[in-house]
This record gives sequence, structure tokens and C-alpha cells, in this order.
Amino acid sequence: MLVHIPGLLTPDELAYCQATLKNAQWDDGRETAGQQSAKVKNNQQLPRDSKVCLELGQIVLRALGRNAVFNSAVLPYRVSPPLFNRYENGMSFGAHVDNAIRGIWAGNTHTRIRTDVSSTLFFSNPDEYDGGELIIHSNGHEQAIKLPAGDMVLYSTTVLHSVTPVTRGNRLAAFFWSQSMIAEESRRQIMFDLDIQVTSLRDRLGDCDPSVLSLTNIYHNMMRQWCIL
Repeated sequence: MLVHIPGLLTPDELAYCQATLKNAQWDDGRETAGQQSAKVKNNQQLPRDSKVCLELGQIVLRALGRNAVFNSAVLPYRVSPPLFNRYENGMSFGAHVDNAIRGIWAGNTHTRIRTDVSSTLFFSNPDEYDGGELIIHSNGHEQAIKLPAGDMVLYSTTVLHSVTPVTRGNRLAAFFWSQSMIAEESRRQIMFDLDIQVTSLRDRLGDCDPSVLSLTNIYHNMMRQWCIL
């Protein structure tokens, strides 16, 4: 799965996040890397418990809650608190795999999530920096991703990925993981494809059309079969 979500944030949300990130205090990004990933990670991150990280994370989470494409593609059960990173002066992140299980804090409660879907939300426009492409390594191929500020990409956490060196300017982004209600990726893709078709038919035929009602019924019955809560 590779899904591009344009304009996740409103213009006001994006402008506020950009201004806040540019004036933020940054730490070594290896803090949140696993033992293996830390060897190839060279970037900066906001401290996960800092006021700025928590405030901007809530802005991102609210945007996710209202975005139909994110919710249709991911079918999220849990979403990790967003983290924020910066790359500059040759910083990069070599090919790595994200941990399958991550611990997260929800208020005063610690829990764990299975990482099914990774998300990268861009805060810098492509013309503001050179390099910094997110590279998806899959089946012997590489796909480079560099999106406008405010756009987000979803990709399966099962694939190797990397960030190329930033040779000019700086690259600001948020990243986080989601546990889906459907663990198996091919099934999530089927549900996403089906939801897209149901939505298209609703727009053309209306909610009460028999074909729309039948496909909606099939969609929810498949959810009952495949979702784990």
C-alpha cells in the first residue's frame, strides 16, 4: 500500500506548525531508533515529551480524525503520538525496518501497538531543500517520495525505507505509526478499494440505490469477518 493524501492540514494549521517547528529546540534523532536503526540514523527530533511535540501532535491527530482517505485506507485501531524530525547539513537515514511493536503513552497509561502502516507528513516544500527523498524499497525496486508541505504519504511498515542526505536547506516532517483493525495488508487493500467504489456509486446513484445498499452491506459484513478489536 502506498497512498498519497494531499492537504491533510488546513492552511492555518500548516502555517502554525511550520512557524513553531522552525523555532523549536531539537535533540538527537537516535533517541527513538532501535539498536539496529540507530547505526544508520542521522537526524534531529523534537523531544517526544516536549510541549511543542505534544501540541503539534494533537493538531496532526485531529486532522487525521477528519480525513476520510486516511481512515478508509488505514482503518486505524490505534495511532501512535506523532513525532517530528529535521534533516539538514548532509543528514540522512539509511535503509531500515521499523519495529513491529512500539510502546506508547496515552496520558498516564502505557500501552503497545503493532505497527501496520507508517505515515510521513511533510512540512517543508520540495524547493526548500535538496535531497531528503523518502525512499521505499520493495521487491528490488526503489520509489522516491518528496511531497508538498501539508501532504502525507502512507506506506506499509513491512517495507524497508530510507531518507536520502539533505544537501541544502532543511527537511521538516512528522512521522508516526498506526495499528489497523485489519492486520493483513492485502485485506486492508481490498477494503480500501471497495470503499472507494461504494463512495463513487453513492455520489452517482445516491444512498438509497439498491446497488449502493448491497455493496455497503457487503463492506460491513467483511469488516465483521476481518476486523480484530
